Amino acid sequence: MKRISQTLSALLLSGATTLAWAGPGAVEAAQKQPLNMTAISMFFVFVLATMGITWWAARRTKSTSDFYTAGGGITGFQNGLAIAGDYMSAATLLGLSSMVFAKGLDGFLFAVGFFVGWPVILFMMAERLRNLGRFTFADIASYRLDQNKVRTFAAIGSLTVVCFYLIVQMVGAGQLIKLLFGLDYNVAVVVVGVLMVCYVTFGGMIATTWVQIIKACLLLAGGIVLLFMTMSKFGFSLEKMAVAAVATHKGGISIMGPGTLMSDPVTAVSMSLGLVFGTAGLPHILMRFFTVPNAVEARKSVFVASGFIGLFFLVVCTLGLASISIVGGDPKFFEGGNLAGKLIGGGNMPVMHLANAVGGDLFLGFMSAVAFATILAVVSGLALAGASAVAHDIYARVIRQGKATEAEEMRVTRYATVGLGVIAVILGIAFEKQNVVFLVGLAFGIAASTNFPILILSMYWKGLTTRGALAGGIVGLISAVSFVVLSKAVWVVVLNNPAPIFPYEQPALFSMPLAFFFTWLFSVTDKTPRAQAEIAAFDDQYVRSQTGIGAAGASAH
Repeated sequence: MKRISQTLSALLLSGATTLAWAGPGAVEAAQKQPLNMTAISMFFVFVLATMGITWWAARRTKSTSDFYTAGGGITGFQNGLAIAGDYMSAATLLGLSSMVFAKGLDGFLFAVGFFVGWPVILFMMAERLRNLGRFTFADIASYRLDQNKVRTFAAIGSLTVVCFYLIVQMVGAGQLIKLLFGLDYNVAVVVVGVLMVCYVTFGGMIATTWVQIIKACLLLAGGIVLLFMTMSKFGFSLEKMAVAAVATHKGGISIMGPGTLMSDPVTAVSMSLGLVFGTAGLPHILMRFFTVPNAVEARKSVFVASGFIGLFFLVVCTLGLASISIVGGDPKFFEGGNLAGKLIGGGNMPVMHLANAVGGDLFLGFMSAVAFATILAVVSGLALAGASAVAHDIYARVIRQGKATEAEEMRVTRYATVGLGVIAVILGIAFEKQNVVFLVGLAFGIAASTNFPILILSMYWKGLTTRGALAGGIVGLISAVSFVVLSKAVWVVVLNNPAPIFPYEQPALFSMPLAFFFTWLFSVTDKTPRAQAEIAAFDDQYVRSQTGIGAAGASAH
């Protein structure tokens, strides 16, 4: 077996959703392994195909609307598949399956937490997002508030989340390319950065959308084919699979019930809040709702995305259950051939070993290439969200006061994309051997504590004022960052202090209520004429949110 080294487990760091259980040292330097020519060949096929898509998309990208939102011409089904591609990460494939492999039912319960945020988006946000926004979520937050102040802060919040995500993506992708090609890590990170800049700079949202759609199809197809081959080992009987798992796992029948994964209720609740409401505050997810022509297609997007995401989670959890007997009962997948020892490649590798066990080296190579495709798709979406915050919100709306031409805005967007690529490469190199687990929790915590409160209150609460939005957003941002820095993940593991000051690693339970409270407090105490005008403007906003009348000009309001 051409095995994948421990650094492929660093792909856990490539997704937004599955790092809560990862421990210190999840990212380690890759050991040189024999080149996996199958994976390399598939990798080149994917890169060439996506470059072709970028060339095709560049010929269709003529305006800022084309660049940011694909001209609003993406159908609900296509957009739903692209959203699923953004959300179904390599981390989901590797991380959730390893959780079920290690903890049984607890892993499935963990998957539920990642899924619950989508009904919130479907029923509370999708329609209003499409009707009120144009290019970014700042269009909505600033609709009736002070354009300059709110847009500037919203852009800062978006860029903060995007940068943390980019670090995580670059580390995982760099380690994978280093593994497949034997390249130096720094060179590998530069390669990923160049590909990301090419996709976004030339193809914009059209190219990014189709890269995400292809990636989602590859990941779904790979997971389903692997599931089919695996189920054939058990006569397509879930009961036989479960019986075999119970017989093999050291926990026995206890793996079929809840365990101690979330024994601390505070951490469990805090993490759940971050996952649910952080999802509704991620700029690259929110941006996708502006690519469809109307609110009906926006709702369809969430419905389709929820279906594909739910299907994939079920597939992944079933693969984790099957891995218990197939991988856990085979000594060749353990170091030294000792079943009581460690899995080769680390504890996040059961599904990759399963792919090798039922599909051989060819299928293992395919799954490795899909893992890279997954990272590249997410990186492209993040870069586009960050570039739009710089060019559309800060440059065009704040600095130029809406007087920038489309050509100027497009030029700044491309400069911003290159700048983000350079920053991503530098940070990816700087964090090569650092424990970056806390960055994922921090990104979700910031999204849930900074973006989500302002966004949801701007759509639903008439009393929101500029002063309240800024106060709540600033408190949410500072508290989320501070709580994570003072937690064990950073204060002890990274900064080598003896004990954490903040006892929990997930900030949302504490920072999100603070954001809502200070938003409310500073809004209700704001009696200025400006505040009264902002409150009065809610009625006009409400009509647009329900009807979509004038939505195309939302950012120019």
